[in-house]
Amino acid sequence: MIVVCPKCKVKLRIPDEKISPEGSRFRCPKCTTVFLVRRGKKKFKEINRSLVLVAHPDEEIIQKCTTLLRSEGYDVLVSRDGIDAMVKAMKEHPFLVLIDVSLPKIYGFEVCKRLKERKETSDIKVIIIGSIYDKDKYRRRPESLHGADEYIEAHEIDEHLIEKIRYLVTGKEPEEVKPQSTEAVRGEQPSEQPVTETPEPSKDQAFERARRLVKTILADIYLYNPEKVKEAIRNGNFQEVFASQLNEGLKLYNMRIPQEVRQQRDIFNEELQRFLKEKKQEIS
Repeated sequence: MIVVCPKCKVKLRIPDEKISPEGSRFRCPKCTTVFLVRRGKKKFKEINRSLVLVAHPDEEIIQKCTTLLRSEGYDVLVSRDGIDAMVKAMKEHPFLVLIDVSLPKIYGFEVCKRLKERKETSDIKVIIIGSIYDKDKYRRRPESLHGADEYIEAHEIDEHLIEKIRYLVTGKEPEEVKPQSTEAVRGEQPSEQPVTETPEPSKDQAFERARRLVKTILADIYLYNPEKVKEAIRNGNFQEVFASQLNEGLKLYNMRIPQEVRQQRDIFNEELQRFLKEKKQEIS
């Protein structure tokens, strides 16, 4: 940084790393005056109040959110994985990030945590979009939002997204809506449509689809049981503690992922071990 001697007014260049957080004293090489130099306050980029970042791998949900947001006058930035979402949020400083909890590359709740921990991005509002893999199950609101300001399920976006955003802007609570029963949720599912032939996915696409499903299952477990998950990982018995949820997820995985894909790679176990390793490093 450039400083000016208070006595002789000569300009001096002082490296930032030589200035302590409390300030450091320097001697002017021209007039020998000793004076205190403090670091200048770092200015962060202002929040863009008209910009919303939608971070989700599902194109249908991206389009749904984009349409709703633009109807309210917001500009929309799109991301499809956690690394890209983190980079765009730090660079563009949107007012709000709508983020899928099980984003590829970095989980959505991890992105949320990192944004909230950084001073320059801590003011960005975050709404987590739940990745519930069994839509027929009634789910309570998660006890922990992992630093996020709000939470919404994918099937609630049409009805409740805008009111949640308005609450974040105004602080005015929306009218309470009673949770739907399992039967009601089932009743809203679309009727069966004639099956149409679609092109077979490539091997990479098939593996990515499998990986995405496992990440969704694990994110669901963590979202609703964060402290219990951490304790189980510390004790080395995660798979025993959550055996019921993992078995349920594995059944779903076996139903949705073709046998030939499952025979080529054990992606379920790969993602499980990756999840455990990342969480163990995080809490150790």
